[in-house]
Amino acid sequence: MKKLKNKNSIYNGFKSIKHYIDSFKHERKKDKRYASFDYCYNYFYTHKNKLTNPQNIQMSCLQLGFFLASWGMFRNPELLEKSLVIHQKIIIAISRLPKKLWYIDVNDYNDKNIKLLTNCINEIIKALKDGGVKNPTDGLVTKIMLGVFANVPAFDSYFKAAYTQDFKEYSNKKLNELSFDRIHDTKHYTKMLLRIKKFYENHKDDIDSYPQIKTFDFLMKKSTEITYTKAKLIDMYGWKRGKEIIDIKEELKKKKSSSNID
Repeated sequence: MKKLKNKNSIYNGFKSIKHYIDSFKHERKKDKRYASFDYCYNYFYTHKNKLTNPQNIQMSCLQLGFFLASWGMFRNPELLEKSLVIHQKIIIAISRLPKKLWYIDVNDYNDKNIKLLTNCINEIIKALKDGGVKNPTDGLVTKIMLGVFANVPAFDSYFKAAYTQDFKEYSNKKLNELSFDRIHDTKHYTKMLLRIKKFYENHKDDIDSYPQIKTFDFLMKKSTEITYTKAKLIDMYGWKRGKEIIDIKEELKKKKSSSNID
């Protein structure tokens, strides 16, 4: 594994890709919120050709809605104040997108597939706005893509922290955390996907050799035959690594505040 070049000594505690994925996996239980991804992804992967059938449309909305709620997206008042119906526009938009989106992973991030991903983002943003969500965040849009397609990591606050710290070596320019607010900028999002691909390529051996993770089955004790994607593994790494970085920042703030009082 290529060691990350973290110049800031505060963050030199980077361990390994495997360490962070293991840490996430250790907390993954059938009845805990991490498993909400499994049930959502299972549903959309197996129903990709019939999401809007009359007998499925409500369940499609329920699956997406609960996943988003379980993963913290209902802290957004624009979603919290809406009913299940607004997800219908997203489901319809998803159903019209190429089925290839379920088969794109980070090792497939070439120009053609990145165009498919950015078009998917734009369609989801449009559906959210049509449903009354005036300002779709990067976290909301990418969590929808993660839960439905598992083809990109979710850019929540933890992943942003890991991205800003650990992905610097894959950019010639200093990464600006505020740039995440520009997710509607297709060119910028393309650059982020290319950096994620570069991150994967530099840690390919660790990610590819990680033991296959099969999703939990909701009704049965055994797992399904559906496996976690590389994008999902990178998401797990980013969530745990980012949480570590944010916790360090918070601890430093507390120490600084305490020293100032003293």
